[in-house]
Amino acid sequence: MLSFTMEEYQDRLRKTKQRMEASGIEVLLLTDPANMNYLTGYDGWSFYVHQLVVVIIDEAQPLWIGRSQDANGAKQTAWLHHDHIISYPEEYVQSLSKHPMDFVAQFLTEIGQGNRVVGVEMDQYYFTASCYQHLKQHLPLGHLKDATNLVNWVRLIKSDQEIEYMRRAARIVERSMQAGMDAIQVGVRECDVAATIYQTQISGTEEYGGDYPAIVPLLPSGIKTSSPHLTWTDGTYKQGETVILEIAGCYKRYHSPLARTLVVGQPDPHISELSKIVIEGLNETLEATKPGMTCGEVEAVWRKSIARHGLDKESRLGYAMGLNYPPDWGEHTASLRKGDTTVLQENMTFHVIPGMWFDHFGVEISESIRLTKSGCETLAEFPRELVCKQPDIHTAS
Repeated sequence: MLSFTMEEYQDRLRKTKQRMEASGIEVLLLTDPANMNYLTGYDGWSFYVHQLVVVIIDEAQPLWIGRSQDANGAKQTAWLHHDHIISYPEEYVQSLSKHPMDFVAQFLTEIGQGNRVVGVEMDQYYFTASCYQHLKQHLPLGHLKDATNLVNWVRLIKSDQEIEYMRRAARIVERSMQAGMDAIQVGVRECDVAATIYQTQISGTEEYGGDYPAIVPLLPSGIKTSSPHLTWTDGTYKQGETVILEIAGCYKRYHSPLARTLVVGQPDPHISELSKIVIEGLNETLEATKPGMTCGEVEAVWRKSIARHGLDKESRLGYAMGLNYPPDWGEHTASLRKGDTTVLQENMTFHVIPGMWFDHFGVEISESIRLTKSGCETLAEFPRELVCKQPDIHTAS
């Protein structure tokens, strides 16, 4: 069931240990499910309970530690030897008297790792304050050190196989975006459009199916387009309403996000003008983007473009993305924003999302890109335009 060769997993592990050594970390505890997957292949919907991958700098194989009923899933999806898959008893699950990190600390002590420098992902969704407290209490001879995003930075440059998975995700998002747009009509419920998008995301193509994306379809409409992260309701679409669709295709946990803006009928002049500015700025930015530039320099191209029209965008222009689990498909590393000095390299991948939001309306038209040897390419092929959709007479009646 492995998605990559053993050589690729070993290369990822080698690069991780190099970063550990540079940071003075001897034992690394990874609770980010994407990082767990990246180094071992483990793939399961078990991140609602505490689990982790342990990388010991002078040991050849990592360890997976998780709930006992998930151990077989680790044996089926991870490349680890079965004696490196460690499970804690059910009595530790969501208990007020026992915590899984008590088990982890005891285990590390038993194998002679309890007095070393232990890296933990402090600012990570699935590592809680309680996790930190229990580790600190039960590893009195160890030293806990922040290792947030250590593996995330290893993930920044994709392999050719990762790029292939993201291209497949792009084929899925093309279909899903078109399915969503086709379903939007006056009188149609927002939730039914979301269901259509979901069905297409999971069905994928004739050649391969899709995975669940890390983010649900974002489908604000009307005045709600002034906020980018609203989903859907059971309300119906109205004549003249603007709809933003931000979705992704996902294949083997690799994403290709895409955003477009649609108007049912004729657009308000403000929407029409703003979309032209956004598209112009996006086109100029993509044409300029190439390896050797910094993330901040890419954002400056966009900022200069929209400044010609008297506009400014406070939020970042984009972010590194790829492999992930809920609640985010971003990698939490490089951002296309002022001051980010990360230098672009071939096979980095970004979601470039020049969304503009005002008090009563907004426009999003985005692309997922891969850095090439001399520039960048978009992963999806979908018309880069404001979609003006005439109401279906039969549906409207």
